[in-house]
Amino acid sequence: MTTAIRPLDGVTVVSLEHAIAAPFCTRQLADLGARVIKIERPGSGDFARGYDERVKGLASHFVWTNRSKESLTLDVKHVEANGVLTRLLERADVLVQNLAPGAAARLGLSFETLHERYPRLIVCDISGYGDSGPYRDKKAYDLLIQSESGFLSVTGTPDEPAKAGCSIADISAGMYAYSNILAALIQRGKTGEGSRVEVSMLETMAEWMSYPLYYAYDGASPPPRSGAAHATIYPYGPFTAGDGKVVMLGLQNEREWAVFCEKVLLQPELSADLRYASSSKRTAARGELRALIERAFSGLNAEQVVARLDAAGIANARVNDLHDLWQHEQLRARARWVEIESPAGPLLALLPPALPDSVQARMDAIPALGQHTRSILIELGYTPDEIARLQSAHAV
Repeated sequence: MTTAIRPLDGVTVVSLEHAIAAPFCTRQLADLGARVIKIERPGSGDFARGYDERVKGLASHFVWTNRSKESLTLDVKHVEANGVLTRLLERADVLVQNLAPGAAARLGLSFETLHERYPRLIVCDISGYGDSGPYRDKKAYDLLIQSESGFLSVTGTPDEPAKAGCSIADISAGMYAYSNILAALIQRGKTGEGSRVEVSMLETMAEWMSYPLYYAYDGASPPPRSGAAHATIYPYGPFTAGDGKVVMLGLQNEREWAVFCEKVLLQPELSADLRYASSSKRTAARGELRALIERAFSGLNAEQVVARLDAAGIANARVNDLHDLWQHEQLRARARWVEIESPAGPLLALLPPALPDSVQARMDAIPALGQHTRSILIELGYTPDEIARLQSAHAV
């Protein structure tokens, strides 16, 4: 069941955003019905617009993180900008920013300054390291935070670290910003007061690193880099079948190990072998176990291996590429793809995951640069002559 009423209908978000972390946060707020006014630099806009041209001439990152928004071009350093920002914030519920360290405060947009004037306003500041401490003023990009947080130390092969194939540090920051803005809105409903949400990319990634962090507790050896295999549970990872194709499988406990030996490897005696009698022992013996498992798979093609795993109730997956994901039968069967509009014409987009069944996601167009500048300024009370003056002064 769906309804036209969304959880954030009537909520206005003003965002001084670029790249991924803040735009991903605000796009999800827009998914829930919030009106998101994206402030962009006149002429060039969010620099993520220029990352590539892979989606009918549009940038892949920008398409992903910016649907359902309104684009207002405004030079926030211009003398005229303060008047526009003041009128916007008078009507706003949330301000989100991920400008360079200290930039928002220099523009008079710190929470302390804004809270006096707009006590109900929620301010979300996203930065690499937070607004205090010795790293406060360092610039931070996704790969750099992956490195600082220890993520690279446990990702890759034994010979070489590897970054995540998606912007995992930006995504973690965007997710915590999104969820805690929702928490701040709930709190405001109880107290009537706005609050500050401060998101540090390093801190969000440190939270996500907590399993390997605890594994290395009190000076213990950290999990080794193990490619696509699990570092501390075995067998859990990729195995090659007789046709050269790779099957991904994973075991979680001793019951599954016994079933795997009996019904997949057809070697039930292995489950009683003391060399493999626990997860840690199997992990220590991963080299010999890998050879043993792939020897058992050598007479089977990947499809036959998967059939055995499915029959035994052992978790497994195909090693898909991105073309496979576009065509994934499960996503199609669950009608996860919808069409949205963009400056380049209709595009496919995934519905946001895990929304309540009473909510119909907002799936509006990706904005062209400055597409909504004039209409927003008129809404704020600017006359056509005043707008023309702002344009001639290059303020908007």
